Amino acid sequence: MKFSSPLRIISAALIAVLLAVPSILAGEGGITPEMLGKIRESFKMDTHNRAMYNAITNTDINNLALNRDILRQQSDVFSHKVKTKGITNQKSSGRCWLFAGLNVMRPAVIEKYKLSGFEFSQSFLAFWDKLEKSNCFLEYIVKFRDREQSDRELEILLRDPVGDGGWWKYVVDLIEKYGVVPKEIMPETNSSENTGSLNNLINLKLRADAAQIRKMGKEGKSLGDIAAAKETMLAEIYKMLVINYGEPPAEFQYRFEDKDSIVSALRTYTPQSFFKDFVGVDLNQYVSIFNNPSKEFGKHYSVNLSRNIFDADDMHYANVEIEKLKEMAMKSVLADEPVWFACDVGIDQNRDRGIMATDLYDYGSIYNIDMSMSKADRIRYLETTSNHAMVLVGVDVKDDKPVKWLVENSWGSENKSAGYWTMYDNWFDENLFNIIIKKDFVPKEFLKIYDQTPVVVPAWDPMFMIYHQ
Repeated sequence: MKFSSPLRIISAALIAVLLAVPSILAGEGGITPEMLGKIRESFKMDTHNRAMYNAITNTDINNLALNRDILRQQSDVFSHKVKTKGITNQKSSGRCWLFAGLNVMRPAVIEKYKLSGFEFSQSFLAFWDKLEKSNCFLEYIVKFRDREQSDRELEILLRDPVGDGGWWKYVVDLIEKYGVVPKEIMPETNSSENTGSLNNLINLKLRADAAQIRKMGKEGKSLGDIAAAKETMLAEIYKMLVINYGEPPAEFQYRFEDKDSIVSALRTYTPQSFFKDFVGVDLNQYVSIFNNPSKEFGKHYSVNLSRNIFDADDMHYANVEIEKLKEMAMKSVLADEPVWFACDVGIDQNRDRGIMATDLYDYGSIYNIDMSMSKADRIRYLETTSNHAMVLVGVDVKDDKPVKWLVENSWGSENKSAGYWTMYDNWFDENLFNIIIKKDFVPKEFLKIYDQTPVVVPAWDPMFMIYHQ
């Protein structure tokens, strides 16, 4: 009897499998007439599909999908609220992280000085953020001057040199370096409230500068020559910013009137002394806690190329389960400490009513299709990412568990909830990613995570791509 070799048997079996598999595995993959015929046959214009067809072709799909049961159950009653006054408005800008960061500190200032209201100058810190981001970009271009044009990190930098986006750490680093001023000392301008045109112009200028720096590198210019050119480039960016924002004050005079109409003495401050002496918030007491189920929990992570100040550190965080993060947030709010948070605000929210609730829009019932994904997979496959920052200022608790959360947004007060939003707890679970919280509310085992050497996450990680677009 003659035996075939194992290799010949495997080869024959493989050929048989390939002959039997669909064309997609055989290197074809196009829509054939036969496939199209099956697809067309699979669709039936039944009663449901006919009703949906008639409705959607004549109505906005979001209005049709809006879940009326959730709207009927909506309540603006909360068992606990942090005392705060006034809603801010970032207008047509992506400065939510900055507004939220300053809004976390506003209640303490209002209470400390018995004010009827108070607002920091967002324009002041936005000015320095743009200048620092410009410097950071140019320094990285110098560092990467010899890399190939197709280098992935270089491409990330060139995609959006000075976008509006940011994190809590940007707030901290900017305040520690430049201080703060009241809004009336450096008010908003058309350019600070509508950042698109200026961003485009600064990005154009910086990309031209990048081309010049890389050309100098190819020509063998010294680092001293390149550094001198970079300083000139940065001075030109400063000029553009001053023309659009006004020049930030190095010193200013300030007094205030409290709610009892008592006027304080006029004092002279620098922005740094105003933060230290007038505001007095210890920013070192805050830590960044994430719920990113696409990464291992209990680990310390940092994000490459995520800084806005070149001589500062990249953004970093501890990653924990959502229930643990939620416990910390609730303890903070119940202690009257507002919580900065980052989320995906593009999902299941209604801006007019100020509601965020899972399944607020029931698209699945319209199409009879399962569109569900886990939070981890939505991150991995670019369906969700952190794209907006707000502040938790209240919670409704039942049986020691949060039912819903009161949110201070920075989109003005024109909606039906006067600028405050209701976030239901199921939405918190699915779409909230990051909180900034005082160490007092963080269990020791989670604080110890920061003792770990951080795992470096690349700039193109799905969670952080929004800040590199």
